[in-house]
Amino acid sequence: MTSTNETAFDPTTEVLLAERVGTYLRASEDGRGVRVGLACGRFNGGVTTRLLDAALEALLEKGVERRDIVLGWAPGAFELPLLAKAMITSGRVDAVLTLGAVIRGDTGHYDVVAGECARGVQDVQLATGTPVIFGVLTTNTVDQALERSMPDHTNKGRETALTALEMVNIVKRGPLGA
Repeated sequence: MTSTNETAFDPTTEVLLAERVGTYLRASEDGRGVRVGLACGRFNGGVTTRLLDAALEALLEKGVERRDIVLGWAPGAFELPLLAKAMITSGRVDAVLTLGAVIRGDTGHYDVVAGECARGVQDVQLATGTPVIFGVLTTNTVDQALERSMPDHTNKGRETALTALEMVNIVKRGPLGA
């Protein structure tokens, strides 16, 4: 997924790069056997639900079994890193998607919540070695949040799900995995 055609990764370039190195790591979106946690924020829950719908659709489309999906709700985006960590330490998931929306308001609260959520997600991912994908929209307006959660291929929930599958397949199952 990319914001413009000019910034997209060219598949032709990928082939050329792969020919220039000894080992080229490229992950797949195969979801068979992957266990996924969905850590969702209830605050701005209408947007979160739109992200969740697209994420679930993508996971099932790529072969993740319904029984291998764990869904949990936190009060808001700030609490998502702790929920993600709990899912990982339970041993029930191979990756966690964090889904939510932080929409700028009239105070500095937005900056604290968005920044700490992102930092917390990264901290959990690095501390556990388990992919934790940041699918929290950080937008200036409600309209921007709704645009990024449209029920189509541009939905950031879908993108988050596909990213999680790629990361599991390259880090946990692929040549780098244990």
